[in-house]
Amino acid sequence: MRVVIAGGHGKIALRLERILAERGDAPVGLIRDPAQADDVRGAGAEPVLCDLETAGVEEVARVLLGAGAAVFAAGAGAGSGVARKYTVDQGGSVLLANAAERAGVARFIQISTMGAGSPPPPGSDEVWAAYVAAKTAAEDDLRSRPLNWTILRPGRLTDEPGSGLVTLADPPLPRGAVPRDDVASVIAALLDTPDTRHRVLELIGGGVPIDEAVRLVLFR
Repeated sequence: MRVVIAGGHGKIALRLERILAERGDAPVGLIRDPAQADDVRGAGAEPVLCDLETAGVEEVARVLLGAGAAVFAAGAGAGSGVARKYTVDQGGSVLLANAAERAGVARFIQISTMGAGSPPPPGSDEVWAAYVAAKTAAEDDLRSRPLNWTILRPGRLTDEPGSGLVTLADPPLPRGAVPRDDVASVIAALLDTPDTRHRVLELIGGGVPIDEAVRLVLFR
C-alpha cells in the first residue's frame, strides 16, 4: 500500500517509514527541505518536496493520488512560536485532509497529543496552550469529514527503544510517556485495522503487545 506521510522527516515519521518499507508497503514522505531527502530515502521512503505551509490543495492531492492512506505526522516542532502551531499543527492537517478528500483517499490517521480536546490548564505556557488549541481544532476538523479517520493521542514522547508493550484506549488515560518507536508501530497496526475508523485513541507505555492492544480497542 502506498502511504503518504506529512512531516516525513519527523522522528515518528522516519520510524514509520522504516516499518512500512520493511513489510513491503510504499511510504512517501512529504518534506519541506530538500536536504532531508537522503534521510527519508534511507528510511525506505520516497521523498516528495511539499511544504504544507505554502502548498495548495491541488498540489497535495496530486501526491496523494493512488495512495491507500494518509498519515498526518507533521508538527511545528520545539522552538517554534504560537503562529506556527496554527499554520502547521492545525493548518497542515486541514490541508492534508482536504487533499485526501480531493484525491479519494479515505483512510486518514492523525497524530495528535494527549491534552487535546480540553482547554489547557490555567497558567499554561502560551506556546503549549497554542499547541493544544491547534491540535484540538485539527481534531475537530477531521471529525467533521467523511473520511475513515483515526486520531491517535500519544503521551509524552521519548527516544528510548520501543518495548512493543503499550496501553491504548479511548480517552482519558492517565498521563504517561511512550517511546516514538512504539508510536510508529501502533500507527502501522492501525493502518492494518480499518475498523478503528472514527475513533480517538490515547497511547502510553504499558504491558499489552501492540497488535493485541489494537485488537482490544475494537471491543470497547
